[in-house]
Amino acid sequence: MQPIANKQTVTNQQLRQQACLALHAIAFEGRSANDVLSHIEFTQAQDGSFLRAMVLGSCRYFIRLEAIAQSLLQKPFKPKDRDLLCLIIIGLYQLQYSRVPDHAAISETVSVCQQLNKDWATKLVNGVLRSFVRQQAELVKQMEVNWDTRFALPDWLISLLKPYYKGQMESLMEVINQQAPMTLRVNRQKVGRDQYLELLLEQGLPASTHPIAANALVLEHPVNVEQLPHFADGYVSVQDAAAQLAASILLPEPHSRVLDACAAPGGKSCHLLELCESIELTACDIDHERCQRISENLLRLDLSAKVDCQDLTDSNYPDNHFDAILLDAPCSATGVIRRHPDIKLLRQASDIEQLVQLQQQILEHLWGKLKPGGGLLYATCSILPQENEQQISQFLERQNDAQLVSLSDEIQSLSHSTIGCQLTPGQLSMDGFYYALLGKANN
Repeated sequence: MQPIANKQTVTNQQLRQQACLALHAIAFEGRSANDVLSHIEFTQAQDGSFLRAMVLGSCRYFIRLEAIAQSLLQKPFKPKDRDLLCLIIIGLYQLQYSRVPDHAAISETVSVCQQLNKDWATKLVNGVLRSFVRQQAELVKQMEVNWDTRFALPDWLISLLKPYYKGQMESLMEVINQQAPMTLRVNRQKVGRDQYLELLLEQGLPASTHPIAANALVLEHPVNVEQLPHFADGYVSVQDAAAQLAASILLPEPHSRVLDACAAPGGKSCHLLELCESIELTACDIDHERCQRISENLLRLDLSAKVDCQDLTDSNYPDNHFDAILLDAPCSATGVIRRHPDIKLLRQASDIEQLVQLQQQILEHLWGKLKPGGGLLYATCSILPQENEQQISQFLERQNDAQLVSLSDEIQSLSHSTIGCQLTPGQLSMDGFYYALLGKANN
């Protein structure tokens, strides 16, 4: 996929062509939306926003829109023509979910066939989109019958969630398709939360304090970070309220030695340092490029930590070395689909068992690096019990020196699990997250 030239005004056709190619890269090449979209730049910010909305919106409803497209096509596209399927899905997304007028959505989408060097598909794409407009009510009714097309979620994920969220599935799936709010973490070393709220209001950016995340402000409408007062000066960071709970749950003692494992991009590391700058923090991740992101965030916030890049299934840290460990484990990210809808297309059923095994390996390795009397906070942004309460339950059975530490009543009262705390998407405007605090017995 070639990035668009960004030194000139782009046409509607170019925008849709880029959206089509980006969607193809995500759906059929397995690339993340962040990766794909980060390589496409425009002179005009509104062009970038329009492209992002089309691509992420199409990812959010891809399963549903693909089913509609296939019902309107006489035969499926060959693999080499899947870009046309993506183009049709972009068109269907605009027709059903955007404010673009029908005639504009159809004509501009159809014109992209020429840019894809597939003039032969012009009539086909035009016919499919016009058929949808004529048959929309009936087609939408058909999509409502099954949960996968109604909520645009893969069957395998629905099957995994169903046994554990009985009576809650429809409301859970509805929330997963909503766009997540933009939440800020105020750096209290630089400014108080109420002070920063006043700065936002002065800039015409309405926001509200979060009920349980002490440093969080939830914006009424998302904005570019450049619009946030003193963002470059480190007054504030963008971080979901559920993720902000990690630092306050672990809350290491002053001057203690702390490891933030799987730390990139560094939000939780920075929050720990904002709450207690005297700790000796090591932020570790396996990916060199992502470690660079940690360093950039530390620099912007005027914070200091050791940034380390290594494999946490087999690190070189000494045994009994850390007073506290935060393990934000690699996971399915099923709790943040509303924030990253491409997860619906990228994650596969076979990934879950592999992730569970990886989590187990990292957890058991790091347990040896924790001092007796220390605490390890296990966290994921998953809503699957296999990665969360089942993982921790099995760990507690294997480790005689591990015990579950009670969380605050305020946090535990929100939990959908009995072991640790399982938050689901949308609770108090938060992402789906899991926390379990483990204490290591003294020798």
